[in-house]
Amino acid sequence: MLQGKDLLSIHDLSVDEVDEILELASELKVMQKTGMEHHILEGKTLGMIFEKSSTRTRVSFETGMYQLGGQALFLSNRDLQLGRGEPIKDTARVLSRYLDGIMIRTYGHDRVVELAKYADIPVINALTDLLHPCQVLTDLLTIREYKGKNLKGLKMAYVGDGNNMTNSYMYGGAKAGMEFVAATPEDYKPDAEVTKNAIEDAKATGASIKLVTDPAEAVKDADIVVTDTWASMGQESEHEERKKIFAPYQVNKELLSHADKRVIVMHCLPAYRGEEITEDVFEHFAPVIFDEAENRLHTQKAIMALLMGDID
Repeated sequence: MLQGKDLLSIHDLSVDEVDEILELASELKVMQKTGMEHHILEGKTLGMIFEKSSTRTRVSFETGMYQLGGQALFLSNRDLQLGRGEPIKDTARVLSRYLDGIMIRTYGHDRVVELAKYADIPVINALTDLLHPCQVLTDLLTIREYKGKNLKGLKMAYVGDGNNMTNSYMYGGAKAGMEFVAATPEDYKPDAEVTKNAIEDAKATGASIKLVTDPAEAVKDADIVVTDTWASMGQESEHEERKKIFAPYQVNKELLSHADKRVIVMHCLPAYRGEEITEDVFEHFAPVIFDEAENRLHTQKAIMALLMGDID
């Protein structure tokens, strides 16, 4: 049971809890598409703390709460005393008196951990520099829709920067029993502690986690290829340098020639065509990529319903 818990990392979830989220997300998607009422969170309020801006995160969480019968409050640094230096532990304890759940999108992962420590209500990590669990759970839902519910043994290849997405893909792939391979430049590997944890998680499911520097090796016979921007938010000053370093890691037709013929390509967006992915590859797989974008809504609704609702 996830009721009343936090969602800070996929690493913290059991295999059954991951499945529970994905199954409910599928059900809620059908209900929304067919006009069936699903006001699981009627009368509930979610506080949405944004220290990093976003398109998909804000719209999907806010719309999701509305569809679940609740309401969402957008809270930026300009709206909160956090922006004037109030300790996050004080904000956590105050908001716990008003709200039923808190979603936060921020920089340092330690801020989410501290928020959850002092809050008496569920806290959802909507992105930190270390992890992006909601996006990877969304991607697992999307893969299930294209490759079937049983993800065990499927090969997922990540190509690009060893960032928060790579870290979370390792956790997600491990929980799902997948073969996960990440190709990154030597100096841009994913977090070492996350890698260690993911390898331990993989032992329980028969998954595998591998880090390489050769994109073609990673993509060989892959069922799913994923990528992300080369310069994440806060790294804009490194953009030009990173373009040179990551040029061999572009997802293009030549690289995909090494993958399985039925491969799907995914991207969490925003995409920078001509950098991490070519225009032709992006447009060829646009139906998958925008299904993936839509699934943020359904997956996050499932997370909110399970954490904040009363579901048997």
